[in-house]
Amino acid sequence: MVGLVVCVSGCGAGDGPATGSGGPFFEQPMFFNRDVSGASPASNSDTIISTLRADGGWGNGDRMQIDFGFDVLQADASTPRRSFTPTDDFYSPDCDEVEMPVPPAGNVEGESGYACTGGGDCHLLVFDPGAGKLYEMWRANIDGAFDGGCLAVWDSRQVYGDTLRGDQCTSADAAGFPIAPLLFTADEVAGGEIAHAIRFILPNDRVQQQYVRPATHGTDTTGGSTAASYGVHLRLKASFDVASLPSEGAKVVARAMQKYGMYHADGGNIALTATSDRHTTAKWEGLLDSHDLASLRVEDFEVIDHGAPIDLTLDCAR
Repeated sequence: MVGLVVCVSGCGAGDGPATGSGGPFFEQPMFFNRDVSGASPASNSDTIISTLRADGGWGNGDRMQIDFGFDVLQADASTPRRSFTPTDDFYSPDCDEVEMPVPPAGNVEGESGYACTGGGDCHLLVFDPGAGKLYEMWRANIDGAFDGGCLAVWDSRQVYGDTLRGDQCTSADAAGFPIAPLLFTADEVAGGEIAHAIRFILPNDRVQQQYVRPATHGTDTTGGSTAASYGVHLRLKASFDVASLPSEGAKVVARAMQKYGMYHADGGNIALTATSDRHTTAKWEGLLDSHDLASLRVEDFEVIDHGAPIDLTLDCAR
């Protein structure tokens, strides 16, 4: 079966500032389950936001846009498993060289099938709920042979600590995060609630070469000393007028950003990432347009404190 997994058992997040129940995908609470609506901003929040403004704000001409290019496929015990040949985008010991489930008629990010033809990131995301495994690969390409970059296998039943899969370790995202649980779906938006934090990205010249928890990794960025660190957690201000947004779908996303915030996960220009509606019941047309959040400026956000930045050494300890 190929399908988008919206949630596993216990997907609601807690109402308080502490981590609540698990989900999506993970049965145990994770960082993206935290309700931060009552958390105080970081002491340097204004400085980081001012620097981001001076550096140009969001990517894409300082226009917040949504990328609907991701898909999360579902596997079970009958799904074929395939080994892959690691490419130069596979790093040891950060990445996992194991057989990966490849559901029939599936696809990688931004493509109609498994062949990576457009030069994009071509993430391959597969969830096997029966085995409790979330497989996430960067730059997968299956065109007869199977070549792949970094594969991160997440145990959806495990209790992960502050260093996730390992400090200084990357995943299929440069920050070391799982990708799928931070994406939002048409089914969630149509249901009126995104009960978790959201993934976002920034151009690498607007982020300094450090990271903050819960990130475990960063990359070659060129931002100055007052720029945001990799993994920065932004929250839409409570004072933002959600009613001013042009669609009900945009209002659902904005309320999630006020309650759970959004975590910086990788470099790029299209700020927000959602799933496509290829495998969902609800469809994006008439629900949410890619430009419905374009009125959100960096000044509408504040930074949630996650401790002192950590220097990037690339010395992964699994």
